[in-house]
Amino acid sequence: CTGCGICQEKCPVKRPSEFDEGLGNRKAIYTLFAQAVPNKPVIDREHCTYYIKGKCKVCEKFCEPKAIDFAMQDKIEEIEVGSIIIATGFHLWEAKKMPQLGFGKYENVYSSLQFERLSNSSGPTAGKIVLKDGREPESVAILHCTGSRDVNYHEYCSRVCCMYALKYSHLIKEKTKARIYQFYIDMRCFGKGYEEFYHRLLEEGVTFIRGKAATVTDRAENEAEEGKLTVIAEDTLSQKIMRVPVDMVILTNAVEPQQDAQEVARKFKISCAGGGFFLEKHPKLAPVSTASDGVFIAGACQGPKDIPDTVAQGQAAASATIALTEKGKV
Repeated sequence: CTGCGICQEKCPVKRPSEFDEGLGNRKAIYTLFAQAVPNKPVIDREHCTYYIKGKCKVCEKFCEPKAIDFAMQDKIEEIEVGSIIIATGFHLWEAKKMPQLGFGKYENVYSSLQFERLSNSSGPTAGKIVLKDGREPESVAILHCTGSRDVNYHEYCSRVCCMYALKYSHLIKEKTKARIYQFYIDMRCFGKGYEEFYHRLLEEGVTFIRGKAATVTDRAENEAEEGKLTVIAEDTLSQKIMRVPVDMVILTNAVEPQQDAQEVARKFKISCAGGGFFLEKHPKLAPVSTASDGVFIAGACQGPKDIPDTVAQGQAAASATIALTEKGKV
C-alpha cells in the first residue's frame, strides 16, 4: 500500500465516522485518522459489501499496487520484552448521563470532542463553525465541569477543561461574530501563560458567568428565546437565576479512565487509584513507575493531564525503560 487513497474515493459505502464523532462520514475502507501510523486504510468487515453479500471489490479493482487482501485473517503474536509502557489514555464521559443538558436530544448541543472535530480544518466542515442547518451561530454557550467536580458523577477535576474551553472561545471569536457565554464554577488556569490567556479572552469580549448550568431547554418563555436553546443557570455572584438564549451549546465532558482499566490493571499486576486511574509507585519520586518492576505508565491513564504534562511523562517513561534495558539483565 502506498497510501494513495484511491480505494477510499471509489468505495460506494458510507458510514458515520467514529473519529469525527459521528459528525461526518467515512467509507467501508478507510484510514483510522489523518496521521495514523502506519497511514494505511483498513476494511470495516461489518459494513463492507463484499463481506456481507460476496460482491463488489471496487477498491481492489482500482488498487494499482494490488495491496488489498480480502482473505487476510487476524493473528496473535507473542513477543518477549524487557519492559512495558502502559499508555492507554482516557475515555470521554458520556454527557447523555446528564439528560438535563440536552446532549443527544437537541441537535446543536455538542460534546467537547465533537466541537474539536467541527473546528478542525480536516474535520467534517473543513474547520467552519456552523450549526446543523449550515448557519453560522450568533451566540454560543460553553458549560464547564460537565460530569467533573460533581458528587453525582466524578468528584475530581478533569484539569484540562477550563483551558480548552478558553481555546474554543478564541476559535469561535476568530471564525465567527458570535457572542460567547462561559458558565463556570471557578477558572483553573494553572500553567505557564494560562492566566494570561484567560485575560486575553476577557479582552476579546467573552462573557464569563460564575455559576454551573442546571438545564438546557428549547422551550421559549419570551420572543428572544424563540428558535433558540436556553441555558438556565444561577449567577452565584448576583445570586440570580439566569436564562441565556443561544444557538449552540458546547459541553466540557469529564475525563475518566478507560472502561477496561480494572482489567488492564489486573493483567499487569498494578493498582488503580481513586477515580479508577492507574496508581504510580510514588507521586513525586516515581511518577511513571508502578508496583510491578518493569511496568511503567504514561499520560492520561495515570490521571487527567494536558498535552505538555503528557509529553513530559511519556519521555520520562521512555527514559526509564531505556535505563532498564541498558542493564541487560536485572
